[in-house]
Amino acid sequence: MESHTGPLSGVRVVDLTAMVMGPYCTQIMADMGADVVKIEPPSGDNTRYISVGPEPGMAGVFVNVNRGKRSVVLDLRTEAGKASLRALVARADVVIHSMRATAIARLGFSYADVAAVNPSVVYTNCYGYGRRGPEADRTAYDDTIQAECGLVSAQERLTGRAAYVGTILADKVAGLTALYATTMALFHRERTGEGQEVEIGMFETMASFMLVEHAGGALFSPALGGAGYPRAVTPDRRPYRTKDGYLSALVYNDKQWSAFVAAVRPEWADARFATLEQRARQIDTVYALLGETFAARTTQEWLDLLRSLDIPAAPVRTLDELFDNAHLDAVGFFETVDTPNGPVRFPGSPAWFSRSPGRVAGPAPRLGAHTEEVAAELGLVEGNQ
Repeated sequence: MESHTGPLSGVRVVDLTAMVMGPYCTQIMADMGADVVKIEPPSGDNTRYISVGPEPGMAGVFVNVNRGKRSVVLDLRTEAGKASLRALVARADVVIHSMRATAIARLGFSYADVAAVNPSVVYTNCYGYGRRGPEADRTAYDDTIQAECGLVSAQERLTGRAAYVGTILADKVAGLTALYATTMALFHRERTGEGQEVEIGMFETMASFMLVEHAGGALFSPALGGAGYPRAVTPDRRPYRTKDGYLSALVYNDKQWSAFVAAVRPEWADARFATLEQRARQIDTVYALLGETFAARTTQEWLDLLRSLDIPAAPVRTLDELFDNAHLDAVGFFETVDTPNGPVRFPGSPAWFSRSPGRVAGPAPRLGAHTEEVAAELGLVEGNQ
């Protein structure tokens, strides 16, 4: 593998995760310099097959969240496969998995099992629900967690119908949570030498995420009102229709409101909407008035005016347009990597480091591409998988 100089350079990760939550976490670790060894069953991670790709088993979702990793095929139903995995975890800094607690314990790789041979390991569990609750063994996917954490209900208040958001938000937020929790544990080990077990529940993660702003009056005891942040879920919170399309704009704080009123609607310069607190109490009325106003000009006319007033505004772009975006190009967001199937233009890391920059770690591996290489590093005889 090509050496890397990112902030996690030298960190060895044994990745027993599948689908998106765990692989997204370890993809970022790989981009930041870690050597990530992805353990796959003989059939491979299911995401190898769930979207379009240049060859079977190399679908886009898999290729993106498993780039730069090394794929090792181990059949953990066999003693030989388990022996190979024990050799790997004995030398790892991080072991991360997304199996149910009962399943990984049956295989003999619970935290207690792994810590017995590697006491300094950081061992991260990626679960749907944390082990201490009654839902611990329940299967979870992004859709079901969106429903259970209140996100679908919030969308219903916003749009009038129960709906998921158009991205696998729960998987990705939980993956980022697993990343920061794991690196925090590594930081603790750097200071103390102590390894430890880390647990991330997707449900708990998304409950925390949703309640950042939506806790509202329910946060207090006694409650001062129900949960929910009204501005976020008012039905009028949506892109404004302009004369020729749509515009996203937020005339939010008092400075922005005063500038907008002076330039566009001086008749609104009265006590009704003078402060953010007053506007927040009448958010439906405010959004309706703004909606009527924005319909009078073109999108570009509004962008020119609002940006001159330092009011946040943006056009509504498609996903495809992200691949042809002047700002993303200027900051070097996309990185093109040569792969056996030709060049792949990856979205790079949004984090920038002045002294230890990461980068796209390399192409995604074909299934089992590094099995023999890793076996040789461990001194295992060929075929002992």
